[in-house]
Amino acid sequence: MKIVIIKYNAGNIRSVDFALQRLGVSALISDNAQEIRSADRVIFPGVGEASTTMEFLIHHKLDTLIRDLKQPVLGICLGLQLMCTHSEEGDTSCLGIFPEKVKKFVSLPNQLSELKIPHMGWNNLKELKSPLFKAINEEDYFYFVHSFYATTGVDTAAICDYLIPFSAALQRDNFYATQFHPEKSGKTGAKILENFINL
Repeated sequence: MKIVIIKYNAGNIRSVDFALQRLGVSALISDNAQEIRSADRVIFPGVGEASTTMEFLIHHKLDTLIRDLKQPVLGICLGLQLMCTHSEEGDTSCLGIFPEKVKKFVSLPNQLSELKIPHMGWNNLKELKSPLFKAINEEDYFYFVHSFYATTGVDTAAICDYLIPFSAALQRDNFYATQFHPEKSGKTGAKILENFINL
């Protein structure tokens, strides 16, 4: 099986690669259109800022390429946000794969003082609705680091509660995405990656 991690100007690409290696899986890190199109599985990771990353994707024609992929695609963190329609981060038009919008967390005066922004650390999920969550249950914890979140809607595949319920995972057709970092989420995160590979 050929797995490609999309190479672009965002972080955590190597950590995703290392997580796959721990599963005994080799991946190719590439921005080559032919390599990406010919992959059996494509991973679209990301740690960074939405507007500059979208500019990079558009400049290198990766935006159109990602939208047109037919094989299973997994977006992670910023990857999930960029697969939505719009992000408040830099007032950015995104890929539009999912109809959700990405908004900035806002802490309200009546909310618990220990709920800081960014949402950083371990949290669990509810309303799991995707093959990604095979053998995962709502008591399992995943690692998050983000100041922006995707709204919930028809493509929401899991919900996390932090200040507000948000889409912890999205799924539409062959496109899957997680706001949490499976590559940093221990055994449960490894199971997410394994489930994606085995779709």
